[in-house]
Amino acid sequence: MGSAHAAGQAGHGGHGTAEAPHYYVPAPSNWPMVGMISMIFTTFGASMVVNKSAIGWIPLALGLAILIYMLRGWFAAVISESETGQYNRKIDVSFRWGMSWFIFSEVMFFASFFGALFYARVITLPALGDLDHKLLWPDFAVTWPHAGPAGVVDAFNTLGPFWLPTINTLLLVTSGFTLTVAHHALRAGHRAKAINWLWITLLLGFAFVCVQGYEYYHAYADLNLRLTSGIFGSTFFMLTGFHGLHVLIGAIMLTVVTLRLMKGHFKPDQHFAFEAAAWYWHFVDVVWIGLYIIVYWL
Repeated sequence: MGSAHAAGQAGHGGHGTAEAPHYYVPAPSNWPMVGMISMIFTTFGASMVVNKSAIGWIPLALGLAILIYMLRGWFAAVISESETGQYNRKIDVSFRWGMSWFIFSEVMFFASFFGALFYARVITLPALGDLDHKLLWPDFAVTWPHAGPAGVVDAFNTLGPFWLPTINTLLLVTSGFTLTVAHHALRAGHRAKAINWLWITLLLGFAFVCVQGYEYYHAYADLNLRLTSGIFGSTFFMLTGFHGLHVLIGAIMLTVVTLRLMKGHFKPDQHFAFEAAAWYWHFVDVVWIGLYIIVYWL
C-alpha cells in the first residue's frame, strides 16, 4: 500500500501556489479495506491455482480486479490531495520516510528468500551429506540442484545465464539508466525530454516482464522445471517470480508518473512521486543483479 501512496503524490504543493500552512491529515479512507479484500481473494485464489484447483482462477481474477479498482481510486485520491495544495515540506519528509521504510521492508522480504536458498544450499545439503547422515542415507549425494528423494521429484533441467536472463539483465540495467536521464531532464525543466525517456524506461520494463514470461514457459514446457521441482524449483520460482511481480508493480508506478507528467503535474523541485518510483525501480535493479549472479551463475 505504501507504493500506492507514493506513486500518487507529487511531493509538496503540487500545482498549489502556496505551501499549505498545516500538516495535512487525510480523512478516514475505505481504500485500505478494499485493498485487504483484494488480498484475501488474491491469496486464496493463487493458493488454489498452485494446488491445481479447477475453480482457483475465479477468486484470483476477482482479487486482481478489486486490486486494479483500489489502485485507480487510491491514486486518484492522493493525486487530488497533492494537486489541490494540501501538502507541504513536512508532508514531503513524511512521504520520504514512509517510502524509505517501505523499501526496507522489501529488502527484508527478498532477504528471507535469499536466506532460504543459502540455508538449503550451503548448510542443509552439506549437513545431510556428512558421515552421520551417510549411515542413514548412504546414497545421498551433495549436489546442487538437488532433486530430492528418488521418485518424489521428476527429473528436470536448470536454466543457465544465457541467453534469456542475460537479456533481461541488459534490459533492466538500461532501464535504470534511462530513468536517471528522465529524472535529470525533469529537474532541469525539460518536461518533454523527461516524458520521452520515461516511455523508453517503461518499454524496457515491460519487455523484461515479457521475456521472463517466455522464460517460465520454456522452463515448464521444455525443461520440466516447475514450482514443485524440489527445493531448487521452489526457491527459483519464488525469487524470480516475486522479483518479476515487483518489476510489474514498479512499471505501474512509473506509468502513473508518466501520465501525470503528460498532464502537467510535477515541478523541477517538487516531484517526490517521481523520486519514490525511481527509488523503487533502482531497488528492483539491485535485487535482480544479486539474483542473476546467485541463481543463474553460481
